[in-house]
Amino acid sequence: MKRVLIFSNTFHPFIGGAEIAIKEITDRITDIHFDLITLRFDRRLPRFEKIGNINVYRIGFTSTSPSIRYVIHFPYTLNNYFFPVMAFSMAIVLHHRYKYDAVWAIMASYAGLAAMFFKTFYRKIPFILTLQEGDPIDHIKKRAKFIHPFFVRIFTKADTIQAISNFLAKFAKDMGFKGQIEVIPNGVNSLLFSKDNSEEEFRLLTKEFGKRFQLEDFDPDEPGESSRESIGDIFLVTTSRLVPKNGVIDIIKAMVLLPKYTKLIIIGGGPEMISSNPTSPNPKSLKYQVGALGLDDRVIFLGSIPHSDIPKYLKISDIFIRPSLSEGFGNSFIEAMAAGIPVIATPVGGIVDFIFDPDRNPDKEPTGLFCEVQNPESIAKQVKVLLEDKELKNKIVNNAKKLAFEKYDWNLIASQMKTKIFDKVLKRV
Repeated sequence: MKRVLIFSNTFHPFIGGAEIAIKEITDRITDIHFDLITLRFDRRLPRFEKIGNINVYRIGFTSTSPSIRYVIHFPYTLNNYFFPVMAFSMAIVLHHRYKYDAVWAIMASYAGLAAMFFKTFYRKIPFILTLQEGDPIDHIKKRAKFIHPFFVRIFTKADTIQAISNFLAKFAKDMGFKGQIEVIPNGVNSLLFSKDNSEEEFRLLTKEFGKRFQLEDFDPDEPGESSRESIGDIFLVTTSRLVPKNGVIDIIKAMVLLPKYTKLIIIGGGPEMISSNPTSPNPKSLKYQVGALGLDDRVIFLGSIPHSDIPKYLKISDIFIRPSLSEGFGNSFIEAMAAGIPVIATPVGGIVDFIFDPDRNPDKEPTGLFCEVQNPESIAKQVKVLLEDKELKNKIVNNAKKLAFEKYDWNLIASQMKTKIFDKVLKRV
């Protein structure tokens, strides 16, 4: 059986699009043995464990039950900077033990550097690079400017590059990669996200969040209410890491422009959620902004929840919104599409590969609506379009769900990774 070593800064239980992709793909490719080197952070996590089809080796500085605030400050930020060297050293030890047939780096960052160092010393072992970057390209280049020659070598040393969007494929070309780039997107567990809540679960969730299906305080003078065919609460939802590039603050500001029956569920954790103690509030935190805008009773912070629990919250929601400033792909959008709720997004990065707006893409069947970047008024406008045009909303939901099932199911994505990446690379060994 062939053996592949994966380099990834983070892995389960830390969840993001890249971490989900690694597990979903490797779980479905059972004729390759995968090992993975990642950061540990939390002292309670074992240095070694088997997760699915992967042997996970954890390295780096640790703390007991670290919070987001904890891991983004010194000395734990040094984990990222030391990861390339620590991971490379661990890789040498593991390679002497197992003799890898290929190495696979997730993102052209610290993990990419570790794989590049390994490739420099073991030239005959193929180096696969997956681009999952979600940050703006200018920001990525600025962050890497002090190690620019090494950063470029991540691309030029790679034997094969897989990008999750056409946007990131162009990035690879711009960085000097000369070979063929395979664009294979991230995917969605279609069965999980399309499964309906049981009647009892639906009832309990709507009761928990106080979702009303008949408003007692209906005010015909309230903007938008007089034209509604049925009166009830509208739940907006977003799932993302709470970092500036995901634009959650713009959804919050848009809430001021929407009727009072509109509520917002925010799923995810991150630096923007951090609020100092009550005697020293942090005006940059999202919770502070919610309070300052008088939206405490209309915005619900769920924090980080297990990925498998996200579908049930999507199912009690009416519209998914993530007005990203940049996006490599965006698993959350595909998950919402599979769950059967309409999506509002920004036309940035890899999002334009699968979201088609009727105004921007008149030649395609609509799968969502676009709003402008950093424009709460534009978000509010598109929410009102979906509330008022039921025919368009239903068309978007049906097209989007069909696209998610036919093109982005993880079974299909894993099959493409097997035939287009691993089979071709390992055949050369």
